[in-house]
Amino acid sequence: MPNRRFADGEVVMGRWPGSVLYYEVQVTSYDDVSHLYTVKYKDGTELALKESDIKSQSSFKHRKSQSSSSSPSRRSTSRSRSRSPGRPAKGRRRSSSQSREHKDDKKKIIQETNLVLLKPSENNTRRYNGEPESTEKNDTACVILEQKLKPDLDMERVLEQYSLRPRKEEKKKEEIYSEKKIFEAIKTIEKASSKPKELEFGGRIGTFMLIFFLPAAVFYLLLMCKQDDPSLLNFPPPLPALESLWEARVFGVFLLWFFLQALFYLLPIGKVVEGLPLSDGRKLQYRINGFYAFILTAAAVGTLLYFQFELHYLYDHFMQFAVSAAVFSMGLSIYLYIRSLKAPEEELAPGGNSGYFIYDFFTGHELNPRIGSFDLKYFCELRPGLMGWVVINLAMLLAEMKIHNQSMPSLSMILVNSFQLLYVVDALWNEEAILTTMDITRDGFGFMLAFGDLVWVPFVYSLQAFYLVDHPIAISWPVAAAITILNGIGYYIFRSANSQKNNFRRNPADPKLAYLKFIPTATGKGLLVTGWWGFVRHPNYLGDIIMALAWSLPCGFNHILPYFYVIYFICLLVHREARDEHHCKQKYGLAWERYCQRVPYRIFPYIY
Repeated sequence: MPNRRFADGEVVMGRWPGSVLYYEVQVTSYDDVSHLYTVKYKDGTELALKESDIKSQSSFKHRKSQSSSSSPSRRSTSRSRSRSPGRPAKGRRRSSSQSREHKDDKKKIIQETNLVLLKPSENNTRRYNGEPESTEKNDTACVILEQKLKPDLDMERVLEQYSLRPRKEEKKKEEIYSEKKIFEAIKTIEKASSKPKELEFGGRIGTFMLIFFLPAAVFYLLLMCKQDDPSLLNFPPPLPALESLWEARVFGVFLLWFFLQALFYLLPIGKVVEGLPLSDGRKLQYRINGFYAFILTAAAVGTLLYFQFELHYLYDHFMQFAVSAAVFSMGLSIYLYIRSLKAPEEELAPGGNSGYFIYDFFTGHELNPRIGSFDLKYFCELRPGLMGWVVINLAMLLAEMKIHNQSMPSLSMILVNSFQLLYVVDALWNEEAILTTMDITRDGFGFMLAFGDLVWVPFVYSLQAFYLVDHPIAISWPVAAAITILNGIGYYIFRSANSQKNNFRRNPADPKLAYLKFIPTATGKGLLVTGWWGFVRHPNYLGDIIMALAWSLPCGFNHILPYFYVIYFICLLVHREARDEHHCKQKYGLAWERYCQRVPYRIFPYIY
């Protein structure tokens, strides 16, 4: 086994990966298996480096002392004297020798810049993964080069103004021009490498098919729920006439609902918070007033019921409302893609900048499309679809009472409405937590989120209530109590896991979180290995799946259709978990591998 050259705690110079620049670091540990040193930079970044990428400080100090033997003042004085025609030849000889040294230094700068260009992918990959540290290091390198070139650029302007350029200075002009070309090449490479290398959802073909499959799946599920025997064997269901699927009045009601929620969003109530830093360092502001909007919506619906407005109108025209929402989401997606073509490069979504029209249209080309301060993605994420889900459930409850001549809704319908109402209220009460989710920080706003927020959430998530209207299920109180306990367990895991994560992200030094242990990472963040996050890697997903099962159990076991939501939710969360795994592995590197060894199960303990 080779001996260690550097000891723990020793301050050395470490090379930043992908460049020839060295920074002062402190050795924190050494891996005998991989023979890698874990070092910590001054800004808190931790990386694993080979021994060949680490040098002692003495070698750098020796070079520095050699280069600083002639003071800058003397060099500037000799440079100014060499340009005086009355100076003796000795002064000119000294100036020419020093200019040769200066020229050699500039050649070295160009060589260093070329070396940085040899491996730009590592730095750009880190930028793509949201690591501000590597971007900061790269930008610092560019600033150093600009500062070294600034005296020559200033002299360039003087010589151009007074036409005093000697012929020997022509080479300097060419070198400065070549350095400018290098900086332009760096920008070009960064733009090219910002495009995603791996396409999700089956790439261009997969996303093209999903644009048609998702609306077809929604209409199929709704048509099946209307059948007397909603068995999957009865395929295909009877298709309604096309003219019956569209009604202008229904589309007008949908538009009224959408713009009413937009009005509530714009009200100057609730606090204003900042989101996570963007790629250019900016932080967008968001008004947190979703819960207030929910109260205003409840008051508006209560007013309609007070004046005897028949809310089961939603049930009678449910397919038409679904078609109206799908048409609106498609129109919104087209608008979003057209406006994204004029968006600056730094405002594009990391995963929706592939250069392929269909793929970028589906995943979303622009990250945070805004009209003034109105954030379209953030608004659609929680407002019209999520609150519409609650209103649809209430309409189904009233429709059940009317169709079956009941003075009270069934116990099954009450359970479904109560469980899902709790879920929506919790999301609106903890609205600020959504700012750290992948939907907001990484996914663009395109057809996937527009259709998901406005169509899939309100019309598929309400599937259990829609099913119970025509297929009532009677359950006993003990069964209802058991289902309620199951939903409570799922909600407790979901909420407590998310609270641990969000509180730790906001203030890791909070004394209330002192019992939590974590693995430090190169990004400055920590990976929790105790609490719920030490139980499985995604405990919030586990809570989601348990709640989804509790929502479906009141529908009985006569048909599998009400359990579609559970199956879909498992597939969705497994897909998201795979995305999270890939993203975290790239972002946290060795720290994520250590975390996976510490927490081997992803969602289901002892299973997956």
